[in-house]
Amino acid sequence: MVPIEQLAVSAYTIPTDFPESDGTIEWDSTTLILVEVKAGGQQGVGYTYGHPATASLIRETLSHMVYGQDAMALPCAWIAMVSLS
Repeated sequence: MVPIEQLAVSAYTIPTDFPESDGTIEWDSTTLILVEVKAGGQQGVGYTYGHPATASLIRETLSHMVYGQDAMALPCAWIAMVSLS
């Protein structure tokens, strides 16, 4: 087992070169959510795009669900996060 020891979460607002649109709304920036995970002396990263509140959700709620989980058993970490009871 390789327990997850640390999570660092950051949110970065990145401006676009010009306004973009999907036909329903227009935006001039996007927010990248970056998660850095440390386990077994190694570090990995993952990212997604979303509202800055996503970073708060990960930091304040989901991170506590995955600390100590086996970094090599992703389905178990997923189950821990979706079973927030």
